[in-house]
Amino acid sequence: MGTNELRSLCPALQNKTYFNYGGQGPLPNPSLEAITASWARIQELGPFTADVWPYIAKEVNSTRRLLAQCCGVPPHRLALTENVTSGCVLPLWGLPFTEGDRLLIGDCEHPGVVSACVELARRQNLSIDVLPVKHFRGDQTQCDAAVVEAIDRTLTPRTRLVVLSHLLWNTGQVMPIAAVAKQLHQHPQQPFLLVDAAQSFGKIPVEDAAAAADIYAFTGHKWACGPEGLGGVALSERVVAEASPTVIGWRSLRDESKVDLSSTDRFHHDSRRFEVATSCVPLMAGLRCSLQLLENAGSAQQRWDHIRALSGKLWRALQGLDHVTPLLEVPPSSGLVSFQVIGDVPPAEHVKQLGAQGLWIRDLADPSCLRACTHITTTDDDINALVAAISTL
Repeated sequence: MGTNELRSLCPALQNKTYFNYGGQGPLPNPSLEAITASWARIQELGPFTADVWPYIAKEVNSTRRLLAQCCGVPPHRLALTENVTSGCVLPLWGLPFTEGDRLLIGDCEHPGVVSACVELARRQNLSIDVLPVKHFRGDQTQCDAAVVEAIDRTLTPRTRLVVLSHLLWNTGQVMPIAAVAKQLHQHPQQPFLLVDAAQSFGKIPVEDAAAAADIYAFTGHKWACGPEGLGGVALSERVVAEASPTVIGWRSLRDESKVDLSSTDRFHHDSRRFEVATSCVPLMAGLRCSLQLLENAGSAQQRWDHIRALSGKLWRALQGLDHVTPLLEVPPSSGLVSFQVIGDVPPAEHVKQLGAQGLWIRDLADPSCLRACTHITTTDDDINALVAAISTL
């Protein structure tokens, strides 16, 4: 399947020029049909009958295996979640912290994750340090070395957790997660590494980073073009062994039929200890279908190369406009192209102006900028239309 064919399967791409894949990707028709078929099958079997449980178990297990394969980890280290935030927070709040421990958080992390860390620190008397990565906007090799050096400078003897996105959602810079994990392993405390993978899963190869991190949380509804409400988190062996369940439900339990009040061994010994309760099973068929459609369009490396070619074209075109300044100093290593328009008009107003023309990007607050995303379904005509519209802002 070519990228044009995949584009033709997405109704959301037929009547607009879409650059918001980093917020939510379009759902292809076959994925929607897979969801509907799964829902129909569950109703045929009976949503709560002896006949439906083998079907549900097959859906859950096949989805877990596929997502684990995408992340380069065994299935017992992959927990199914609803979104990136729950994938980050559920294991995070179960980590073995001690009063006085320190959390090191990158200065480009999403407010949802930052807020969870701040509240965790308040409740457990932890301290927070900031890792400066927002200003790294140049050559990838130089950036990788600079990130490792910055971590080296900001780590303390009491640092117990480092929080760093695989791909920064605002600037678009890729972080060297595998190298950071190796660096932290050499620290006396061996701090846990939590990675927000909202902008990497489905867009760039993630196996090395996901297998190296302690918590690697992703969603299916952005770059994977799956349905909202389903994601996953890859966990290290030590998180599975040392972290306690936080939000607890029947899926966390080894035996959901009863609770032995005298037992101290009630929870699964694998990633399922961080799963909670009833979730939407039909979404799993939709996500698997979307991932298969992406795979049919090319390998992860081929898709990444194509996305970078498109984002590079957009970056160079924006660089050529007198009143526009891209945040990155070099063409992006991903599909995120963030830029600033010189003048007094707020970025949110520019989003409205472009939206009125059927061109959809978004604005970000920190740093204040506009962000356009290219995917394999983006065309040269899309880019040309966006650049032409931005040139008149």
